[in-house]
Amino acid sequence: MIRAGAVALSDGNSIKGGAEVAARSETHSASSSGGDDGGPDDELLLAALLDGMDAALCAFDADGVVTHWNREAERMLGWTQEEAVGRQGLAGWAVRAADAEEVESRLLDAMRSPGRHVHEFALLTKDGGRVLVRIQSSGVAGADGRPKGVYCAFSEVHAQIDLERSIALSEALLEDASWGVVLVDADLRPTVANTHAARAFRVPARAAMLGRPLGELLDQGMEELEGALQHVLGEGAPPAPAEIWVTLRAPLTGGDRREDEGTAGTGRSGRPGPFDRSDRPGREGRGGPDAREGREGAGRAEDDAGRAGTPTAGDDAAEAARRRCWRSGFLRLSSPLAEEPVPLGVAWLFQDVTEQKKQERDAARLRFRDSQLHRAARAAAECADPLEAARVHLEFALAGFADHVLLDLAADPGPEPSLTPDTSLDALPLRETRLVRAALTPAADRGRVPHIEPNTASGIPVAYPEGHPALQAYQRCTSVRASGGGGAGARETRETRETREWARTRKWPQGTVHGLCSVLRCRGRSLGVVTFLRDGGRRPFDRQDADYAEQVAAYVAALVDLANAPAGRRPG
Repeated sequence: MIRAGAVALSDGNSIKGGAEVAARSETHSASSSGGDDGGPDDELLLAALLDGMDAALCAFDADGVVTHWNREAERMLGWTQEEAVGRQGLAGWAVRAADAEEVESRLLDAMRSPGRHVHEFALLTKDGGRVLVRIQSSGVAGADGRPKGVYCAFSEVHAQIDLERSIALSEALLEDASWGVVLVDADLRPTVANTHAARAFRVPARAAMLGRPLGELLDQGMEELEGALQHVLGEGAPPAPAEIWVTLRAPLTGGDRREDEGTAGTGRSGRPGPFDRSDRPGREGRGGPDAREGREGAGRAEDDAGRAGTPTAGDDAAEAARRRCWRSGFLRLSSPLAEEPVPLGVAWLFQDVTEQKKQERDAARLRFRDSQLHRAARAAAECADPLEAARVHLEFALAGFADHVLLDLAADPGPEPSLTPDTSLDALPLRETRLVRAALTPAADRGRVPHIEPNTASGIPVAYPEGHPALQAYQRCTSVRASGGGGAGARETRETRETREWARTRKWPQGTVHGLCSVLRCRGRSLGVVTFLRDGGRRPFDRQDADYAEQVAAYVAALVDLANAPAGRRPG
């Protein structure tokens, strides 16, 4: 008599593991057949093992008589153990008579050849149906080495195919997927990651991020990500993907603290004095691409670029490159073997959508600014005083763009266009620039009134020091950006005190960290400068901000020119 046993294993190992255990049980049974141990207890144990298998199992003796038939085989084909055990072969009841000889021959061949054999056959169910199954068969030998029979473990082919597809899908996700896949355990530590995820985290290899806390990989956004993972572990998968902004951790690098002025955001060091003046760019082709690059590429470093700790433009670009937006989906993983769900961790799938989000934000910002320009134009049309209309334009431009705006008008507008063939700025005579404060919005600096109320009639110029960004913008007929370091949440350190002093020396409101000065040009003359200021909680001005400031400056310049026109020459 053939004895076989198996254990219930997960996934696709049920057939393989059950078959191996059955072989070992049969070998033990054959070797101990002459002993006194075993008996009914062994029979009950083997019956329990067979009935607990996930795969269907049957066994034949050397003559082809069915000796074992477990519950899974009964469930799959409908034949009970009492109906199956003792039958000679499978012909006529489990296999069609026309196919029985071939099927039994291939199954019993396993007794005469070592190893496991895999076949696919169509078996008959008790109700007359047909089931395509995949059978793994292996011979069983007695203690003397002679074949005693064969056992067969089988399951439905479509179940095996589904399992193989699941395994193939898992392997593909963890190898070749075009999005990041990270498996996180219950302690929120990565246990498995694919190649795309390793590239997204900028680690040299996948193994470098396994087992490490997320705080060692992320500088910002770690709390939000861990909160999402904890939510999935406790509540299950969210109904829709989430977009999470993170900043990748990078090793700190030393560098000189620099302040960059000029719309390109670059600077040069090694110049003496608090306001170093570099060579003035040419004015040829004003407004053209070459001229713009000349104007926006004029950068200066202040205070000899010697104050350590101030971020440079390169530092800002590096931090922006490390800040990413990941569209993330989460799945809670549970053990398939437990009666109740036991969380094994979370599968986190993500895609980098940083560029898409930036484009969406830029488009939304452009729509808002166009709307503000349109609203400002309609509101300014109702103002009888041109200077009042200019103030309206500045107030509308301030929303969402800056914290303060200053309007300084030239006491003697200029320079006039040169009559010589040389139209560069170097051909214009140098003269002292006097800018008179015409408007200030908001009217008070953090609750304190200005030292001098805006009033162009007095003609008293603002005491700007030499090399001030407003003077540079006026003299160069361009836009100039300036940043004094600091930032959101800056600590009360020497850096913040220097930033406060940086704003004070430029006659700008306390707390100002970033400035953008644009010249007012109309009918070939420079009429003044409009200055937009941002506090430390905002980002520095960029090139798009400079373009918007120049748009506003064009409207304001036309109104200022109208206000300066003699009363008899004004329209209406």
